[in-house]
Amino acid sequence: MKLVVLGTLAFDSIETPFGRVENVIGGSATYFSLAARNFSEVGVISVVGKDFDVKHLDFLKRKKIDVTGVEKTEGKTFRWQGYYEYDMAQAHTLKTELNVLQDFKPKIPKNYEKCKYLFLANTDPEIQLETLEKIKPEHSFCDTMNYWIEHKKKELTELLKKVDGVFMNEGEAREYCKTPNLIAAGRKLLNLGVEKVVIKKGESGAIFMSDKEFFSAPAYPLEVVKDPTGAGDSFAGGTIGHLAKHGSFTDDWIKKSMVCGSVISSYVVEDFGIESYRKLNHRDIQKRYNTFKKIVAFDHKI
Repeated sequence: MKLVVLGTLAFDSIETPFGRVENVIGGSATYFSLAARNFSEVGVISVVGKDFDVKHLDFLKRKKIDVTGVEKTEGKTFRWQGYYEYDMAQAHTLKTELNVLQDFKPKIPKNYEKCKYLFLANTDPEIQLETLEKIKPEHSFCDTMNYWIEHKKKELTELLKKVDGVFMNEGEAREYCKTPNLIAAGRKLLNLGVEKVVIKKGESGAIFMSDKEFFSAPAYPLEVVKDPTGAGDSFAGGTIGHLAKHGSFTDDWIKKSMVCGSVISSYVVEDFGIESYRKLNHRDIQKRYNTFKKIVAFDHKI
């Protein structure tokens, strides 16, 4: 397996100013894998409960996502309920039910071991570390959230010292690094030993930093945004999936891959949950990628 993601398969109930859905399939591994599969083979490590209908796994399989690493166990699947107001950058959590995640011990399929790329989506940093040590990929990336920064910062710091790259949103980067300045935050993360730092800024795009490079990518401009849930994981999935396709880890390829991630996440937010993924194809991605190039192009002469 070229690319593996550790993360959640979940049921989400979401309300925005443009509608409401209940108990739709979501979770970090769901969004990541549905984005990444547009470029690369991808396997999922996760856990679901007995209430997770087989049709959801069948849908992932039809998208050519390997679910061998998804364990089905007694209990209920992880659930999240939240809402957005007109500031769609801010999710308001109403309820989180960890359920089967409370006792989750990842089981690594044989064909996932020694994969080239591993993405440790937002979950307990101790579980992320355990998975990283078992798989030993060529290149590894992680994500996190404010809860782990506040409650398990020591473990998260240990993880950051061992991964090659990190994806954080701007709020997480500021909180972890204790600075309002994102450039300073990126520099602090690099000083920990992380080689590649990507800070997500929602509708303002994302920045990338390494010891030799700084890059700022805008988000794809949209008039319709119905539900931003999963946009960050989709961005990461598109970015790392594209890297895995080309087998590269250079700064130049990361910059190009970030544009691909931005394009895919732009489709996701136009509908609720994963609905956009049901019809997204390579032609759609290529079309917006070409438009993106025109948006950011400028003459080199002043």
